[in-house]
Amino acid sequence: MTTFVDRVELHVAAGNGGHGVASVMREKFKPLGGPDGGNGGRGGDVILVVDQDVTTLLEYHHHPHRKATNGQPGAGDHRAGKNGQDLVLPVPDGTVVLDKKGNVLADMVGQGTTFVAGQGGRGGLGNAALASARRKAPGFALLGEPGEARDIVLELKTVADVALVGYPSAGKSSLISVLSAAKPKIADYPFTTLVPNLGVVTAGSTVYTIADVPGLIPGASQGKGLGLEFLRHVERCEVLVHVLDTATLESDRDPVSDLDIIEAELAQYGGLDDRPRVVVLNKIDIPDGQDLADMIRPDLEERGYRVFEVSAVARTGLKELSYALAGIVAEARAAKPVQEATRIVIRPKAVDDAGFTVTPEGEGFFRVRGEKPERWVRQTDFNNDEAVGYLADRLNRLGVEDQLRKVGAQAGDGIAIGPEDNAVVFDWEPMMAAGAEMLGRRGEDHRMEAPRPAAQRRRDREAARDEAEDEYQDFRPF
Repeated sequence: MTTFVDRVELHVAAGNGGHGVASVMREKFKPLGGPDGGNGGRGGDVILVVDQDVTTLLEYHHHPHRKATNGQPGAGDHRAGKNGQDLVLPVPDGTVVLDKKGNVLADMVGQGTTFVAGQGGRGGLGNAALASARRKAPGFALLGEPGEARDIVLELKTVADVALVGYPSAGKSSLISVLSAAKPKIADYPFTTLVPNLGVVTAGSTVYTIADVPGLIPGASQGKGLGLEFLRHVERCEVLVHVLDTATLESDRDPVSDLDIIEAELAQYGGLDDRPRVVVLNKIDIPDGQDLADMIRPDLEERGYRVFEVSAVARTGLKELSYALAGIVAEARAAKPVQEATRIVIRPKAVDDAGFTVTPEGEGFFRVRGEKPERWVRQTDFNNDEAVGYLADRLNRLGVEDQLRKVGAQAGDGIAIGPEDNAVVFDWEPMMAAGAEMLGRRGEDHRMEAPRPAAQRRRDREAARDEAEDEYQDFRPF
């Protein structure tokens, strides 16, 4: 049964915003109470957070679909809808977030690092918020926006200072078990280690992490064995340690050839040429192992490697190795530039930036793209003529109609607002009120015209007086 997963595809969906509500105050002795529709609540976000207690992506392998809660719709009496609850997903330290095309969206290193994988939709405004001096009683409200939904890929790259690489059964797991408190599975057959093991080593005043990277064999960089799956775990290390088996029983292998093969695989993978290398000749407690180590050490030192002879079983040579690695790690840390606080970069909108584009697409067809027009379309209830008219007014004020005229659009041409796969298409009529002109003055709410006896009697008296005056004018003597 799989217990370690370092790459998953995650399908996230943020919560939808709640709809605003169109409501009119109805109270005794308040016939003109006015609009009182509340706003919809915001949809919940999907947030990734680095948690040191999480070491694998196994949970998302079993449950790859995650969705935040929706915002609640508004209600009358100025009651706003409840916001959706954010969905917080813990991920291991060193998780890289990518899109489906492989572009890096976030590199999450350090406890508490966050990334918003899905943005919740805005809640729609109620008619109380849409009321103004010109539109005293809107008979419509705005819809909530849908939450962001997308597919992302999570890759775990172990955050370690030292990476142990080498052939299977070279003794990497044994070495990490005696250098640190890690307790990996140890056996004398290849591919005993199926997952990277991580341990913490203290050498003097330096504390560093060490990782055992399994599965490197010839062809690992092309996908043979387990190497391709775990080579990403050496990318963040400060030093590479080649663990060579000086007591191998395979007649076609020797430590120097093993080193050359592993180096070829690392070069094929790429991006690791600048890391310092250390060679560890393991299993010198075996007589043949010590003899072979004495033979090949001069050759390795001639190549420029620092060589250490150790025995994980007899625990010899470990202190020298541990302090040497601590010194390399300390030098690498000191050489790193001091991280400055993230600067807030303000990019003001250009003076001539209208916030939208109008592009001709074939004869008699134009497409409008832009954050505001597309958001306004998503918020519009097209079953409400007054809401459609409000949308037309907003687009006109933004300058969409003027731009359509400039690019040669004519009355009756097809206009699409939004991307090809999700657009609203309509026939353009300049200065179109989209049916709202049938409502009289925009913003009037005929529900507010409930019969009032006193007002009706006054209107009847005024009408009778006007009629009498007209008759008098027609029949007065000369």
